[in-house]
Amino acid sequence: MPTEQDKTTAALRFAIQMEIDGKVFYARASQESQNPLGQKLLARLSEAEDYHRLKFEQIYDSIRGAQGWPRTDFQADHGRSLRTIFARELEKKPAQVKPLKSELDAVQKAIEMEAKSYDFYHDRSEQVGSGPEKDFYETVKAEEREHQLVLNDYHEYMTNPAAWFVKTERQAIDG
Repeated sequence: MPTEQDKTTAALRFAIQMEIDGKVFYARASQESQNPLGQKLLARLSEAEDYHRLKFEQIYDSIRGAQGWPRTDFQADHGRSLRTIFARELEKKPAQVKPLKSELDAVQKAIEMEAKSYDFYHDRSEQVGSGPEKDFYETVKAEEREHQLVLNDYHEYMTNPAAWFVKTERQAIDG
């Protein structure tokens, strides 16, 4: 019967692989994007996945060394850096974007990947007791949710920029 440590290390190996796969996916999608906003947003998501992977690897090494779950210095930015990318690019008066179907498909796949990651971290958070492990999973879960929300915004921006601007600017339409 697997011990708690076995379950934790198996979950961490799975999380590490998810983050590696996410990094590769976002790096490729960034390179293939025809839109400067998409390129920057997807590249930043690739970097975030790499950061998550490094943290998971540090935790995995600590647990494998029988030191238990360490306190981490993991700091989520709650999507601020991704939202800043949006704001800065929109200040440049972006050109009309005609997204390629492949980019829309990539963003939709990314939204689904982030939802699966969120679900995984949520489930892990529910399975562990209180303490640093639960806190860590809760933080990563919130970060994945922010990634999903930003990707939803980007998808809406590409498919219906007028509606996206009305929603985000909260401007009333006079008529």
